[in-house]
Amino acid sequence: MRNKRFFIVLAGALLFGLLAAVSVSRYLSSAQAYTKSLRGIAVAKVAIPVGTKIIAEQIQLVQFPQESTPDGAFESVEKLAGRVAVVNIAPREPITEARLAPEGTAGGLSAIIPEGYRAMTVKVDDVVGISGFIMPGTLVDIVVVIVPNDNGALAQDPISKIVLQNIKVLANGQNIDKPESEREANSVKAVTLLVTPEEAEKLALASSEGKLQLVMRNSIDQGDEETKGINKRGLLGGDRANPQPEPGSLKSERPEPKPAPAPRRVRVQAEPKPAAAPAPRASVEMIEGAKKRSVDFP
Repeated sequence: MRNKRFFIVLAGALLFGLLAAVSVSRYLSSAQAYTKSLRGIAVAKVAIPVGTKIIAEQIQLVQFPQESTPDGAFESVEKLAGRVAVVNIAPREPITEARLAPEGTAGGLSAIIPEGYRAMTVKVDDVVGISGFIMPGTLVDIVVVIVPNDNGALAQDPISKIVLQNIKVLANGQNIDKPESEREANSVKAVTLLVTPEEAEKLALASSEGKLQLVMRNSIDQGDEETKGINKRGLLGGDRANPQPEPGSLKSERPEPKPAPAPRRVRVQAEPKPAAAPAPRASVEMIEGAKKRSVDFP
């Protein structure tokens, strides 16, 4: 009886041992297959600001699954050394070709200027610079206040007009990234704007002939507004009040203003004129026996 129990326990132990060996073997096989599917990808070890030339000490290799590898990723640290970042790269973030300037690009502001565009700097103050809210990446419109003087005539009233719209701010003073302190942001005396050659000509003329004002706009709002400008006479003409939209709302989401009700028309019925009295007719009184009657002549 004891031998029978011993063999049953031995058989159970052998069975469980066999199952454990099979499970461990499958786990090691899957782990080995998973390891083979991994790929070393270069990621940022520390934060890399925009316009910075990357050095080897800022990069490390991290294993990524083959199917999760981002397009344009690098497998070698040496290929990234000397390249310039065109966007801010956060720590542990993969470095791809789309985040870098072309090879041979110098670091600094020139690395983030797209092909066909120019960087132009204009002077600002606390009012023009919207009290330090103008940061790199902000979109602005440019308004100029200018006094027209055509054909040697006398100076006319000054005119305010939007001359450029949807202009991107590249730098705030010497910073091509967000300033670290509010004091540094408020002390800026110039901003650098991203413009085309034609827009650079308009901006140069506007800055030399009039006073510039920057108007901040929503980064999602890409539409242009056609304006006629305004002078003193139009400014004093008054304007109607418009409902203020919710913060961050788009133009398409705003409720359309209700039109003013049309003036109510009251129909007045003219009183009927009294009919004219008929003209009197000539009549002759006739007596026929005992009867008497009157005969009218037309």
